[in-house]
Amino acid sequence: MNCVTPLGMDLLSNWTQLLMGNGGIIRHDVGRIKNSYVAKFISEEAAGLLTPVQDSTLLERMLFTAAKPIASKYVLTPRTALVLSTTKGNVSLLQDGRMADAQLNVLANKMAEALGFQTQPIVVSHACVSGLLALSVAKRLIQIGQYDDAVVLAGDVVSEFVVSGFQAFQAMSPFPCKPFDKDRAGVSLGEAAACVYVSKEKGEFKILGEAAINDANHISGPSRTGEGLVQSVLRAGREASIDIKDIDFISAHGTATLYNDEMEAVAFHRLGLQDVPIHSLKGYYGHTLGASGLLETVIALKAMQEEVLLPTLGFEELGVSQPVNIIREAGYRPLTRLLKTASGFGGSNAAMLVERCG
Repeated sequence: MNCVTPLGMDLLSNWTQLLMGNGGIIRHDVGRIKNSYVAKFISEEAAGLLTPVQDSTLLERMLFTAAKPIASKYVLTPRTALVLSTTKGNVSLLQDGRMADAQLNVLANKMAEALGFQTQPIVVSHACVSGLLALSVAKRLIQIGQYDDAVVLAGDVVSEFVVSGFQAFQAMSPFPCKPFDKDRAGVSLGEAAACVYVSKEKGEFKILGEAAINDANHISGPSRTGEGLVQSVLRAGREASIDIKDIDFISAHGTATLYNDEMEAVAFHRLGLQDVPIHSLKGYYGHTLGASGLLETVIALKAMQEEVLLPTLGFEELGVSQPVNIIREAGYRPLTRLLKTASGFGGSNAAMLVERCG
């Protein structure tokens, strides 16, 4: 597994920054939008990204930098899938009238060719559950025998289009976001790429169960009862054949909007998970859209390897109606099972249970 963010060009450098409590959200000018709190590559950092082909976009370079070490480590056969997660892809190309180049399948094909895949890439673009859902799709394709292994790749960038969209929802925080905090005021956006190799062969981690439920609550607002998330977790637990309370921590979606964090707290309380340690990584990375589910899974798996409970950056005082156990300070203990959740526009929800095998 690997990731590329404004905090670092690989997983190890990102992990080092997280242990130091450093976040990447600072003021940036994004196109014509000035002084917006986002986690974005500055030009000096972006210069360190690998370039798959001449005239590659920032997103293509981020994706290639995240995926190249993974793709180079394994033999990519005619039974190796590439699953790409993104919500907006190269949407900024539309400003130059490059309609065809902005299509998601064009981006996927570019990545497949640059990385040496022999199979047609699969695109997952399902709002903010995309990254976690892409991992689920890879797991399902391997389960049914269509592929032997897969590389799951996810990425999105902070663009004027995306920032203006969230501003239109009045959902942008005027300061670095504060997940689950009483003073939270909205999201901070971020850009990142993440990559995970998945195989039918036994590895260090095993996906025990996963599910995705769309409750179709609203075009942008989550269900006030958390029903879609509740059902996603229950069905993931059913596939895993474990008690869903038998987990060590939860990596929540935790966008720091008023309604998302409240919905998650309600859902976790309904599931009896209010005492399980919970973190959100949005305070470090911002909301990285189609990359968020995969990026946060990568970091959570690294936390299991290192046996570290990462705190929720920006959290000070609980600001949701139900009691939940938000991690305030780094803790050290054996970590065997993880619940990762994600939610997004249109009532989309996803959950995954992962076990560390050794």
